[in-house]
Amino acid sequence: MIGLGKMGMNMVKRLLKGRHSVIVYDQSAERAKEAVQGTRGVRAASSLEELAGLLKRPRVVWLMIPAGKPVDDAIERLKEVLGDGDLVIDGGNSFYKDDIRHAQQLGVCGISYMDIGVSGGIWGLKEGYSLMAGGDRKDYKRIEPVLKTLAPKEGYLYCGPVGAGHFVKMVHNGIEYGLMAAYGEGFHILHDSPFAAGLNLEKVAHLWNRGSVVRSWLLELVEDAFKKDKDLSQIKGYVEDSGEGQWTVEQAIELGVPAPVTAIALFERFRSRETESFSDKLQAALRNEFGGHNVVKEIEKAGTGRPQETARARGGAR
Repeated sequence: MIGLGKMGMNMVKRLLKGRHSVIVYDQSAERAKEAVQGTRGVRAASSLEELAGLLKRPRVVWLMIPAGKPVDDAIERLKEVLGDGDLVIDGGNSFYKDDIRHAQQLGVCGISYMDIGVSGGIWGLKEGYSLMAGGDRKDYKRIEPVLKTLAPKEGYLYCGPVGAGHFVKMVHNGIEYGLMAAYGEGFHILHDSPFAAGLNLEKVAHLWNRGSVVRSWLLELVEDAFKKDKDLSQIKGYVEDSGEGQWTVEQAIELGVPAPVTAIALFERFRSRETESFSDKLQAALRNEFGGHNVVKEIEKAGTGRPQETARARGGAR
């Protein structure tokens, strides 16, 4: 496992619980140390060369690092340390066309490639991850025991050739944008309504999850967010995006498929960075609830009158 962020670290822990042996590598020596501390079945490598040496052939290397240049660089380095019959899996949020390019780059060295969209966020360790796999079916069958351990029952699927896994995950995230926007708008209306003083939004979310047609895990997280902060007063309505909503809209344009809800939800996230609303606050809170994504806090710096921001990370998976 290369990359021990929120997702990678928890995936390692779940694999170890399933009695898999894991070699880990991260640019942060502290994270690698944390992964192996007091745990059997896992070893840390200090370099990619050492990682390759510790793995038995044919080797399987799973990347859980931010999309874009970090993955491009990792692919180039892995070409030098892996060989014929080995397999590289990208489990981050890469663009599916990049997957096709990476498969070609590794293929000339006899190295196989798979893309696996991963959803489940910080809850994946306990609940399991929803896994969307793209690549050669033989490679899929080869790693199926790993997928079975990482996922809940019926929680993984072979989606097709290279690129298919990340394409399905991309559309999944586009749908997520629309769902979050709808919940945000609905609770905004309730928050500003003539009945707001007598409404407990946490209890409304709880009620709607008991038999209503809008019940969902996201709505459970809405309830959790209001439980922690009933007015979301500690959260600034700045809604970040991972890039996949934009890719989904671009694909809709390329395919000539109307996708107005996804497009509007994406543009509303852009708008949130200029002005904010209660709807934006709820969407920001939801991203923190399911993925542990950083939020911008409404804490003023002494003497400045401006909100103090946390770091905002892009990439990874959720």
